[in-house]
This record gives sequence, structure tokens and C-alpha cells, in this order.
Amino acid sequence: MYLDYYGLKEFPFNITPDPRYLFLSRHHREAFDHLLYGISSRKGFIELTGEVGSGKTTLCRAVLSHLGDSVRTALILNPFLTETQLLRAILQDFGLTPAGRDKLAYTNQLNTFLLEQNRAGINVALIIDEAQNLSVELLEQIRLLSNLETDQHKLLQIVLAGQPELRELLKQPQLRQLRQRILVRFHLPPLDEDDTARYITHRLMTAGAEDRVQFEPDAVHLLFQHSGGVPRLINALSDHALLAGYVLRCTRIDTRCVTMSIKQMEGQ
Repeated sequence: MYLDYYGLKEFPFNITPDPRYLFLSRHHREAFDHLLYGISSRKGFIELTGEVGSGKTTLCRAVLSHLGDSVRTALILNPFLTETQLLRAILQDFGLTPAGRDKLAYTNQLNTFLLEQNRAGINVALIIDEAQNLSVELLEQIRLLSNLETDQHKLLQIVLAGQPELRELLKQPQLRQLRQRILVRFHLPPLDEDDTARYITHRLMTAGAEDRVQFEPDAVHLLFQHSGGVPRLINALSDHALLAGYVLRCTRIDTRCVTMSIKQMEGQ
């Protein structure tokens, strides 16, 4: 509705995990580097946690797009699976046609694939998003996958990305073997107010805004207070604020626009 008014090529505050819109705050850059290091150095298990909407999925997709052809990757977005379904989903995301119908057949097929990739000099990484929803049994199955290795390094690098509940889940006594194998960890905090301002500007510029639309400092402050620096909430509030600015026929988004946005979000 407001694209032409602001001179935008696309909606800047969509909540889909588009790596083009990834804003690398200091903490997001550290998380990005941790993931790259863990995968490239073949550390086996990597843990990434953060609050709902903190940008974990976008970050993971950005890492996948950055890895290049030297790493084969798979991304599991739905962890509500049985052990057999998980193995089947992993094979399919690696581009394989699952052979057989049981865990043993799938595990053997995965092991063969990993050995072939290793001989070709290709690293293999698996990212499991929303990992806080994994059952203890599934986490144990995932731990067993890390046993696929050569004398020199792990054949499969596994990233467990999830909400803070994942850390609590991994503290359970029956998962101590898995917990001990996680060599790279990072917790992604919310943005601070300065980064919130830079985040908004970054997304506007990525969408082609140039200088036609700006958020005033007081508006950013109010938006930060109500979003807590969580990127997904910043996106939702900013999108409604742009709509309010369109209705009010202004290109400098002020506290009026953000207040209207907050009321809209709260159903008022």
C-alpha cells in the first residue's frame, strides 16, 4: 500500500528470514562468526540460542548462503518428528532419496553419503532450527549421528538453534553426553537502542528507501521501548508505523506514527 509513497522497491519490514536483510549488530556478527568457525573447523556440535524473534533463523540462512560449494548443507525447520522421520528429512534435505524404511537403513545411507563427501573434500553441515522442541529421544538420536567420523574430524557438523529453553533442556542428566560434545556456544541477545536505529535504517536502505523516509530519534526510542530490541517486534511495529505515516501523509516517522502502530499491535 505504501511502497510508491515512500519510493520503496519492496516491504522493508517483512518478518520472513531473508538473509539480504540481515543486520550484523556486534552480537549478530559474533554469532555469525561462531557458526562459521564451528562448521568450518568441524567442531561437531554448535549451539545457538536467543529469544523468540531475535533473528536466529535469518542468521542461520545467511551462514548457509555464505558457506559456498565446499560445504553441503541441510536445514530442518520442523523438529516435531519421530526419529525415523528426522533421518528421512535429513536425507531429503541433502538431496538424497531415502532408501529403506527404518533408522538403520537411513543411518547407513547417511554414513555412506558423508564418507563420499569427505573423500571429495567437502564438509557437511546440518542446522536444526527450533531445537528447543526436540524430544530427549530425538536429541539422543542426533548425538549418535555425531559418531559418524574419521580419525581426524567429524563428518557431520550439527547446529542446534533454539530459544533459551534449549539450554535448560540440554542440562538434563540423560543428555550429559550430548552437552559435553557441544564445543561452540553463543547466546544472541536483543538489540540495544543504537542498534535498533541502525537496524531500521539498514532495512529501509535495503528496500530502496534512500532518503525519502526516516524514523525520528524520539520515534526510534519509543519503538525500542515497546519492542525490547527484538528484531521481529521491531519489524512489526515499524511496518505499522510506515502505514500510519502513509495515512498521515508524512515521510518522517514520528512518535504519532509509532503510537498508532503500538495501538494497532495491541488491538486498540
